[in-house]
Amino acid sequence: MSTLRVLGVDPGLTRCGIGVVDALGGRRARLIHAGVLVSDGDQPLDQRLLTIARGLRAALEEFAPDTVAVERVFSQNNISTVMGTAQVSGIALLEAAERGIPTALHTPSEVKAAVTGSGRADKKQIQAMLIRLLGLDAAPQPADASDAVAIALTQLWRGPGPVALDASGGARTSAQAVWARAEREARRARERSTSRH
Repeated sequence: MSTLRVLGVDPGLTRCGIGVVDALGGRRARLIHAGVLVSDGDQPLDQRLLTIARGLRAALEEFAPDTVAVERVFSQNNISTVMGTAQVSGIALLEAAERGIPTALHTPSEVKAAVTGSGRADKKQIQAMLIRLLGLDAAPQPADASDAVAIALTQLWRGPGPVALDASGGARTSAQAVWARAEREARRARERSTSRH
């Protein structure tokens, strides 16, 4: 059975959360991986960015996601934190684009609303919903990993565009519909090339 896989990224220069989930149909999903990429604050900025970039590359190669979702940078009082977050976001988008993987950006309030139903939910509420939605014993730790999983779920459920229906009439997110269409086209192309031999 084919499925849609999303890699969520909670960008950060010190800790960059990554979460990988597979769609199981409807609003069900399976957690594949959750963790953080860490850079040493004592290192120069270029080396810290290189560390995060290498970690993101490794995750993209290992998990081969169909799409990458990144939390959209929003303004905070601490400009240096915003800059580091924006730089890591750019790396995540670039690494995905170099591999031809579609990307999406979601604001923190979009993520909260998608996972909990409230755009004002706190981290504990998000983690409690992740446990429930994914059938986990505990929320992924640290919090950056949980946030990344929530971002990935947001993309599964709130991908761009309207919800399409699959062949059985069940709801399918637009991202799942696009993926299914691409799979069909690739299968047809393989069949055409095989029939010519």
